[in-house]
Order: sequence, then C-alpha cells, then structure tokens
Amino acid sequence: MTTAIEIRAFTTADAMHVRDLFIRVNRLLAPPDMKAAFEAYIVASLQAEIDRIEAYYRDRNGGFWVALDGGKLVGMFGLEPSSDVAMELRRMYVDPDARRRGIARKMLAFAEDECRRRHRPTMDLSTSELQGDALSLYRNAGYQLVREEVAVAASNKTLGGGIRRYHFTKLL
Repeated sequence: MTTAIEIRAFTTADAMHVRDLFIRVNRLLAPPDMKAAFEAYIVASLQAEIDRIEAYYRDRNGGFWVALDGGKLVGMFGLEPSSDVAMELRRMYVDPDARRRGIARKMLAFAEDECRRRHRPTMDLSTSELQGDALSLYRNAGYQLVREEVAVAASNKTLGGGIRRYHFTKLL
C-alpha cells in the first residue's frame, strides 16, 4: 500500500534530512571527471543556502517546502521572487529511492499554486543537462525554454564548470 505524499512548509526539524538529500543527489549527478567541482559546489551551497534555509528564503520573501511519504522526507523545493510577477523554482529534488511515483509532478503543481497564491502568475526555473528527467518533466508540464547557457562560473545556483543550463518559464 502506498501512502499519500504530503507537502508542507520546511521546519527546523527537516534541516538534516534536506541537507542529506541535497548532498546525496548532487553526488549522484556528478560525472566522474567533475567530482571535485561538485564537492566544491556542495560546500558553497551548504554555506550560502542549504544550512540556512529559513533565513535564506525569508530574506528573499520566498519559501521552502518538503514532501513526505509516511513521515519520511522524499522531496524538497524552494521558491524565491525572480521579478515583480514571477517566482523562481529552486532546489527541487526527489529522493532517488522514491522516484517515478509522481512526487516531482506533485511538488511542481504545489509550487505553481503557491505562485498563484502570491499573485505571481509566472514561474521561472532552470536545470542542467545532467538532469534529463527534470528536463522532460518541465517540458511535459508546459514550460517554455527561454534560453540555454554554458555556466562557467560557480554560484549557489549553478555548478559552473561548463555545464549546459536550460532556463524555462511558464505563465500560470
């Protein structure tokens, strides 16, 4: 029997599980020749954002949510304003052991509803060439590709290192 996926606001009690999921997924994404670059990205992202989620998203007038299955954290995502009319989807990850169950689609729908609730009728997002399932999800959900770039410089939003990033938007 499968349980219903619950999506709720992040709490301090979720911090270690969110941290672990972020690290695990990014280590799985790392191509063999980019392991060191991914480790540096993980460290920088933990310091700038993941280890201070409540303050990071509060300071940006955003929010962060987790998806639970029977009380176990199986997904996460954040939203922060990207313009006066849009929010940017950030850090949407699903536990690799819980994939192919519609969790990402449910989180995406929740994020879209949250944008509407906040009177921001557009959602922006980006993902990398390393995340084929995410690319398919966004295209199938009606997101339009607005630009591609090769990310050279690292930040808390991109690894850099020459990875191709795809930027999408959707009018909700």
